[in-house]
Amino acid sequence: MSKAPAAMRLDRLLANMGYGSRREIQQLARAGQVTLDGVAVADADLRVPVAPELSQRLRVQGRPLDPPPGLALMLHKPLGVTCSHKEAGALVYDLLPSRWRRREPAVSTIGRLDKDTSGLLLMTDDGGLLHRVISPRAHVAKRYRVDLDRPLRGDEAAVFAAGDLMLDGEDKPLSPAVMTTLSPTSALLTITEGRYHQVRRMFAAMGNHVTALHRDRIGGLDLPGDLEPGAWRLLSEADVAAIFRAD
Repeated sequence: MSKAPAAMRLDRLLANMGYGSRREIQQLARAGQVTLDGVAVADADLRVPVAPELSQRLRVQGRPLDPPPGLALMLHKPLGVTCSHKEAGALVYDLLPSRWRRREPAVSTIGRLDKDTSGLLLMTDDGGLLHRVISPRAHVAKRYRVDLDRPLRGDEAAVFAAGDLMLDGEDKPLSPAVMTTLSPTSALLTITEGRYHQVRRMFAAMGNHVTALHRDRIGGLDLPGDLEPGAWRLLSEADVAAIFRAD
């Protein structure tokens, strides 16, 4: 038997979702700007079940409610954008609706891609999901398209698969990784760890330099071909399950 969704006061829920202060939410409700199942909610003290379908039932100022807490999304991260809340310059959070900056719990990236790496980035306000994905015990694989400055030597795949490559400044070897050659200067690399600049450092250890890096898969979840750089899409339950599926 499935567990009933938790209920929350409407003013608190909307304030946590960035729609304004609780007083402002109460004012919106009194003005008839909040409706549930097509009926104006006059009292923002009303307790509502926080479930995904609430976005279809509740409207604020004529617009459907943003995804309630428990959201998860994929973003096609473009180059030049940073996975940070605080750094200067363009941030991945700037690509989301502005009020999402005020959500509580906050929307965070699941892992990071550096400024010069593009591709599939997951984001969520669900701390449990975040930790499930990044936990070393989960062994969630991440696949990258790598373009290189110089031709491959030919032994990279064997070295990466051996599980004994040691990166500079570290005292623990990398876990085995799978490399597929695409051309003399490009490859697909699948890793199960998330060490600092790991892919770039792996090829540096082989005497090469990564000129372009793009992540196209996490677990069994692929970056859709029709999701343009800078665009995002909410994840379905099937999408979340695919993250933990090994192909």
